[in-house]
Amino acid sequence: MLSLIPKNLERTARWFHALADETRLQIVDRLSDGEQCVCDLTGMLGTAQSLLSFHLKTLKEAGILRDRREGRWVYYSLNPEAINELQRLIGSLKPRRGALRVGSKRCD
Repeated sequence: MLSLIPKNLERTARWFHALADETRLQIVDRLSDGEQCVCDLTGMLGTAQSLLSFHLKTLKEAGILRDRREGRWVYYSLNPEAINELQRLIGSLKPRRGALRVGSKRCD
């Protein structure tokens, strides 16, 4: 079971911050189909390139995206290691066996 030990808290907070925006979630969704050129993402999302660059930078700095340059274009893709770790983290956020039940103890 994965736990949010202190060394992972900062990285986990960066992930949740990066994913706490509709445009960035749309980017992640688009990239789930595979690598995309920034020019294609601009058209798909109907976003100005400067704003899209800001969102891409936020996701890349959080480690959620990877990029590569080919000529004058930059291609973005999901970072599979980060996505797998996010899945494990989210999957671990469920009540543990023997956890306190609602209403089982009164607070005074």
